Amino acid sequence: MSAEIEASEGVDDSERKNPVPQEKENHIRMPDLSELLKEGTKEAHDRAENTQFVKDFLKGNIKKELFKLATTALYFTYSALEEEMDHNRDHPAFAPLYFPMELHRKEALTKDMEYFFGENWEEQVMCSEATQNYVERIHYVGQNEPELLVAHAYTRYMGDLSGGQVLKKVAQRALKLPSTGEGTQFYHFENVDNAQQFKQFYRARMNALDLSLKTKERIVEEANKAFEYNMQIFDELDQASSALARDTVEDGFPVHDGKGDIRKCPFYTGQQDTGALEGNSCPFQTAMTVLRKPSLQLILATSVALAAGLLAWYYM
Repeated sequence: MSAEIEASEGVDDSERKNPVPQEKENHIRMPDLSELLKEGTKEAHDRAENTQFVKDFLKGNIKKELFKLATTALYFTYSALEEEMDHNRDHPAFAPLYFPMELHRKEALTKDMEYFFGENWEEQVMCSEATQNYVERIHYVGQNEPELLVAHAYTRYMGDLSGGQVLKKVAQRALKLPSTGEGTQFYHFENVDNAQQFKQFYRARMNALDLSLKTKERIVEEANKAFEYNMQIFDELDQASSALARDTVEDGFPVHDGKGDIRKCPFYTGQQDTGALEGNSCPFQTAMTVLRKPSLQLILATSVALAAGLLAWYYM
């Protein structure tokens, strides 16, 4: 650079207008999107990490009914996300990140819903108010600003790959779920052989997207919104948990061994179709109804599926 400055000395004004220096200036490396996301969402990450919902999960204070509600929220969230990803699979700002075989979770979540609610699960469930807000935002982005889908996809899938196995083991132990995977299919990425290598590959693809700095900043802003939507869902689940605590008695289920590091918490964080959200009973509302029935006091095995990934991405 100093040599270029020295060579420019003594040239006339017309030479100073030569576009070459400007072209070289334009080639100054812009920050990678993954770096911007990591730094730009740190504050939101810290706040999410300290929600009561996440703290309780790390301690093993997790309820089976809440796990079911969280799984339901995940189902609608990923249904919306993957619907919009399918619609935008050829969009230049998203196409390089379209990996349905490796990443999509809707099919796995359908199996988990069948396990927890039975074959007629679609007649029993409906997304809660907080989840619906999240779903509507994802649909808006997919239909109006597809480039911002990057924020939602990265926030969810990278976290799932980072912390999913930890959450799976905690859920299986705390809820006495089968070791063969029933109820925790969400965490099993059968087409990803090496999660760490795939995450590196995904970040490289993301960093190679042809995006302006302004667009990258908007993606970071959208990722912060994703955190907020997820924290609203956690607050909703906290309310259900408080109601359970008031009306039921703990029943001695296995809990977390207390050796987990909160800094490594794997918290990082759809509408299938319009009909799926209409005419059905919401599991959140159902839980609030049954909380007051003493006969259901034994339903206190607990877990937190929604925490599946929204924190771990930061520590990848």
